[in-house]
Amino acid sequence: MHQPPSPLPLSPSFRRVGVLVLPGFSLLAEACATEPLMVAGQLATVPLYHLIILGQAAQPVASASGQGLVTERALAQAPDDLDMLLVCAPGAQAVDEALRWRLAELARPGRLIVGVGGGAELLARAGLLDGYRATVPWSRLEEVRRAHPRIRLSSQPFEIDRERLTCSGGTAALDMMMTLVGRQHGSVLAERVSAHFVRERVRMGEEPLSGLPGGVPESLTEALALMEANIEEPLTTAELAEHLGISRRQLERLFKKHLRAVPSRYYLDLRLQQARRRLRESEHPVGEVAMMTGFSSAAHFSTAYRNHFGLTPREERLS
Repeated sequence: MHQPPSPLPLSPSFRRVGVLVLPGFSLLAEACATEPLMVAGQLATVPLYHLIILGQAAQPVASASGQGLVTERALAQAPDDLDMLLVCAPGAQAVDEALRWRLAELARPGRLIVGVGGGAELLARAGLLDGYRATVPWSRLEEVRRAHPRIRLSSQPFEIDRERLTCSGGTAALDMMMTLVGRQHGSVLAERVSAHFVRERVRMGEEPLSGLPGGVPESLTEALALMEANIEEPLTTAELAEHLGISRRQLERLFKKHLRAVPSRYYLDLRLQQARRRLRESEHPVGEVAMMTGFSSAAHFSTAYRNHFGLTPREERLS
């Protein structure tokens, strides 16, 4: 008889994590950043991380999809003993002086500061990424590069540089936090967390996407990484090409030659596969799954889903 794996011999000490959410934050990115921490504790059978949800005020905060997240405390009352502050915010989030001051106060030596998606740009605007290697949502990369030349920006899905962790958003947060779990609690636990999320293994920030044929151009690998990191707010083919520094026609030729698909079709398939996983593995309403995967309406999502899989999202849930 198959026996479940025995608990890992980990320290019972846990880290306190403040999760700051600002109006319009990505619910998908927030979940991808926080759920690996909770799952790590469940798999280790000892508490490893304690999450405290923070807002600028102690009141519910609406995500980009409209669903509210209840906060426990205002940022001004964040505990002094936090080990990590995780910032989830929309892109181009303004930073007022009070928020800038509080973030700077919390960014003391020894505390990890994590920017998820638009939260990474917020940290840049607050001056907390100067001198660090970092990444931001790719749709904002060039603008942030011009505005903040002291940041060593990269186009990787995520970056970990000393006490700063940043990711481009979406599922890149999942890989970033599983990498962090591995550094703090060992690779065995990180791989078990990865298996829990049905990922073959933890992917490092500098790695290309798996499953590509050998010898593909770097620009194609970067295009696929851009797509994966921008599921909730898809980029157009023209925007993808602009970020890669090539023409739209060149990008389309790359996809046709190596993947036998046009970029828009490949991107749609990627989003629909993500939607299918969420329908099967979560209890999010269908309309919310549609928003999480970049569809402007539930009707559009249902039509695209039925055309691709042969059944509607609601039928998928019942199957």
